[in-house]
Amino acid sequence: MAWSSRGKAQLGGLLLSLLGWVCSCVTTILPQWKTLNLELNEMETWIMGLWEVCVNQEEVATVCKAFESFLSLPRELQASRILMVTSHGLGLLGLLLSGFGAECFQFHGTKWVFKMRLCLLGGTLEASASAATLFPVSWVAYATIQDFWDDSVPEIVPRWEFGDALYLGWAAGIFLALGGLLLIFSSCLGKEDVPSPRMAVPTAPPSCAPAGESDSSFYLMPRPRSLVI
Repeated sequence: MAWSSRGKAQLGGLLLSLLGWVCSCVTTILPQWKTLNLELNEMETWIMGLWEVCVNQEEVATVCKAFESFLSLPRELQASRILMVTSHGLGLLGLLLSGFGAECFQFHGTKWVFKMRLCLLGGTLEASASAATLFPVSWVAYATIQDFWDDSVPEIVPRWEFGDALYLGWAAGIFLALGGLLLIFSSCLGKEDVPSPRMAVPTAPPSCAPAGESDSSFYLMPRPRSLVI
């Protein structure tokens, strides 16, 4: 099966969107949103995520404790929980709609215009999922920078730093954005392959035209009158 430019763009958009959606889900689960290293005890590292805080000790297993209350969390973590879960829903719905609107998915009686709209809507949802992923990750990073350079906190107090989950979240947002843009762009391609209903289909010359005439003129044969007895 030969892939058209529209089909290739759709396939690339679906793969990037799927990769971004998986990375976004992993980012939500990982606790490494923030890390804190203690200078007094270098063998102990604290990590904080959206759902729990953990203490990683080299000689002892990692101990984690879930947050007891949602309202006790900082504002950036509260918003991050809501936005990341929203991103998962938007991304999954966009993947389903884009998959049904893709060129490789053939269903009897489905019009090309309807499939194009499905692909366009799916790409828009993927772009929205990208924004819902990048915003909370960037907000947590901004709050971490503000706390790190806060002059009111004594220098002896340990500071939180970026965790690996933030970088994965940024990568997930970029993948979702690229996938959504490719899906939106693919909905503008391939129109020349579809026959337009306005195009006139050439027909054979009318049977009443003489065979020897080369122009478009034709002659009507007089209708015979019936005899009345």
